Amino acid sequence: MHIVSTPIGNLSDISIRALAVLQGVSAICCEDTRHARMLLQRYGIHTPTLALHEHNEAQATPRLIERLKSGEPLALVSDAGTPLVSDPGARLVRAAVDAGVRVVPIPGASATLAALVGSGFVPHPCTILGFLARKGGERREQIAMALRFPHAVVLFESANRLVETLQELAKSASGPRTVTVARELTKHYEEFRRGTLFEVAAYYERVPPRGEIVLVLEGAPAVAAPTEEGLRALAVALRAEGVSSRDIVQQLVDAHGASRNLAYRLAHDT
Repeated sequence: MHIVSTPIGNLSDISIRALAVLQGVSAICCEDTRHARMLLQRYGIHTPTLALHEHNEAQATPRLIERLKSGEPLALVSDAGTPLVSDPGARLVRAAVDAGVRVVPIPGASATLAALVGSGFVPHPCTILGFLARKGGERREQIAMALRFPHAVVLFESANRLVETLQELAKSASGPRTVTVARELTKHYEEFRRGTLFEVAAYYERVPPRGEIVLVLEGAPAVAAPTEEGLRALAVALRAEGVSSRDIVQQLVDAHGASRNLAYRLAHDT
């Protein structure tokens, strides 16, 4: 089974090896067959396509595994870039590995790597979080986690939620934090916008963004570990502002690195 990376915008960003694989397999599993056909038609490839997306992957996987076990060569592509990175296909690949089917990645375009190396930040180590949850406690936890990493963090976001996400990150950060927004990578209107979270959010409030977007967040600055006395003073100040014990615990843990047991004790001792 071949996992084939395809262009993220510019259709010229396809490798000779990828074209040969797509030409030679029995069928191509596609996130969206209509999208895949644009690439295939560009290069005169007439291999049959099969839909494999989040809504049918569980049902389709056993049948595809049987085809692979019988020796039939299949390829997997997503709409753009490297499959499985915030795209469907992981269930199929896991099942192929479990079935003893050889899995062959065909490397190529990746929005994650393109944004990372163009961001201006040290690209390694890094953490890829993909799309954040849209709301609720899970989203707050993911934002807090993204802000804690001491290295670059890669996030995906839709154009209509970009400003909101930048503002939430800015408000939750313990200080100014730099971000690079990579938009429409490899396309005619490719853009890298760099600045603090507040600056970039303000820019896109004035100039509504369009297209595909990747954020690369600067790692958290190194800070001295807070003392228990300092954390206690902070808990007292937050209590005086009317902050609930639960929220005090969360702030001490997320923004100041306190252990949850210590944060709980301090929040309830004040």
